[in-house]
Amino acid sequence: MRRRLAALLIVPALALTATACGSDDGKKDSADKADSSSASPKAAEVPKAVDTANPMPKVSGDAGKKATISVPKGDPSGKFVVHTLTEGDGAEVKKNDLVAMNFTGKVWKGAKDLGTTYGAQGGGDQLVTAGAEGQLPAFAQAVIGQKEGSRVLVVAPPAAGFGAQGNQQVGITGTDTLVFAIDVGKVIPKKAEGTQAAIPSNLPQIQADKEEPATISIPKNDPPKKLTDQVLIQGKGAEVKSGQTVTMQYSGAAWKLNQGKKKAELFDSSWKTGQPFTTVIGKGQVIPGWDKGLVGKHVGDRVLLVIPADQAYGKEAKGETLPANSTLVFVVDVLAAH
Repeated sequence: MRRRLAALLIVPALALTATACGSDDGKKDSADKADSSSASPKAAEVPKAVDTANPMPKVSGDAGKKATISVPKGDPSGKFVVHTLTEGDGAEVKKNDLVAMNFTGKVWKGAKDLGTTYGAQGGGDQLVTAGAEGQLPAFAQAVIGQKEGSRVLVVAPPAAGFGAQGNQQVGITGTDTLVFAIDVGKVIPKKAEGTQAAIPSNLPQIQADKEEPATISIPKNDPPKKLTDQVLIQGKGAEVKSGQTVTMQYSGAAWKLNQGKKKAELFDSSWKTGQPFTTVIGKGQVIPGWDKGLVGKHVGDRVLLVIPADQAYGKEAKGETLPANSTLVFVVDVLAAH
């Protein structure tokens, strides 16, 4: 996986990475092969949002489709504007909710087009955790208090965008004000919901009485030699297909290191970081055990993965909690796929 399994708000149309993401000297490497990131400012640096300012961009077009944004002449106000254009009739987004969204964006200066999530090349629904400090404030702060189905105009000065460092990947400088038309989608459950199936005694046991699976217990017997991908909670969503972008919660432990322990030491966990993890599945972006074990599952599933070393990291050690030749154990909740 990427250098550190942390949630990314992947924005294919812009190539924006809206989460600050880094490595831990390789000690918490999991299943990704590459990492690209752009740090966002801390929440304390983000100005308080206002409903309007002078001048204001104009947005036209129907909600649920690519918006047309007209940027006025003159300089932006410097204020962080979050203005509801049309209010939806769904549930209100609360802080820490995981919510789907689509957007169209521009840079104020020169009205440079930043693209859209709509259309064949747009990538479709994006997921953002409302109020999350590690995600782009222009998205994460703007969705708080909005209702599902709303269209929102956001004018984000640098402090509510990519900060003084900008985003060189897409040509955003540290002084650029960004303009977005955001369509707020559905609030997504943050964990698999349902009754967990019984697990055979020769496989790891998952205690799931909390939002985060509380413990992974590794049995004393040797691990299976083949990949195990057992559905513990059956979701009601669509089947996960190869090439889709999938958002998940997960925890992972090494079998041998934790053999016989009532509570395994985790080498990584999205629940611990507070951010779901998003990646393309089935296309070699993650270790083979994830690609093989998760394609064909369903949105809403909780899956137990036991991955032999030859479908994980083989002879390569990844720090003290992930020795060489490790069989890996993951519990994965599939939250969304598109």
